[in-house]
Amino acid sequence: MPDAKRRNGWLTAYLVLMAIANAGTALLYLLGGDSVRASFPGLPGWALPVLAGLTLVNLACVIAVFKWKKWGFWGLCATTVLAFPINLSIGVGLGKAVIGLLGVAILYGALQLGTDNKGWPQLE
Repeated sequence: MPDAKRRNGWLTAYLVLMAIANAGTALLYLLGGDSVRASFPGLPGWALPVLAGLTLVNLACVIAVFKWKKWGFWGLCATTVLAFPINLSIGVGLGKAVIGLLGVAILYGALQLGTDNKGWPQLE
């Protein structure tokens, strides 16, 4: 039987944080659309469902990374790149939009931490 995969604590904590944040954001977009529209009065009608969909895809990708699937990381990269110009177009400031890009960089760093429990080489 092959050695069991081991995740470092930082990676586990960050994946849990990402799962909670994406689930909460998806709920906000899906159930609290009025408050989002109030915060961004010029929000185009298409933006809210697209952003909700992206956060749900993010949640699926986070779960995939948690289950050692490399495609989850690349999916997060793709949704982050897609969300960046959308966030800018709806009036999210450049600083806040860049924070979204940093999330994937932090995940990559967390996947590189550790010695025998480094996450990246364990992804399938």
